Amino acid sequence: MRSRNSVKVKRNHKDTLFRMIFSTRENLLSLYNAVNHSHYTDASELEIVTLKNAVYMNMKNDQAFLLDMQLNLYEHQSTWNPNMPLRDLFYVAKEYEQLIRKETLYSSWLVKLPVPRFLVFCNGRMPDQAEKIVLKLSDSFEKRTGEPELELKVTVLNINAGCNETLMNACRLLKEYSLYVARVRSYASQMDMNTAVNRAVEECISEGILEDFLLKSRA
Repeated sequence: MRSRNSVKVKRNHKDTLFRMIFSTRENLLSLYNAVNHSHYTDASELEIVTLKNAVYMNMKNDQAFLLDMQLNLYEHQSTWNPNMPLRDLFYVAKEYEQLIRKETLYSSWLVKLPVPRFLVFCNGRMPDQAEKIVLKLSDSFEKRTGEPELELKVTVLNINAGCNETLMNACRLLKEYSLYVARVRSYASQMDMNTAVNRAVEECISEGILEDFLLKSRA
């Protein structure tokens, strides 16, 4: 059996960790409440509809769920990506296709859709170290128009340690995740990534940061 130190850390381990932490209804609900200043308590009301890779479709999103007649698409990014509105356009089209697959678009009645909401949680370097940036699909259009006929807005939240403290304090798991990432970054500047991650994991467990999750999932 290989020791933990001999297991190579994945390049996108921060993205994977975020998805794993917020893969349950309970944890997603805590994040939703923190973002929306809401107080939902029944996690069974939340329906996870995250896209998965399919044979015919090389497309998946991080977390998607239905709650209160809203379709929430949550993405995590460890590097700055200005193309998220275009990516979310593809995601939401596929989500809607799945959600209304039993409906017909050629009828005389209006097909109802859940309201889409697009959020990106970014622990990469944000432009000007901003805490919040709204990206628009129309920013990608080669020609500017006053009122674009197709628009999609994505809110990008800076989740680096020390940023968006109100949000962090409202969601303990998100705050502890940001503290873990900050520790990995600090150690990675002094040692190889494998050693940095292992040291950060051991210290976080001993200090009660993501303790339960890391004890169960650190392998």
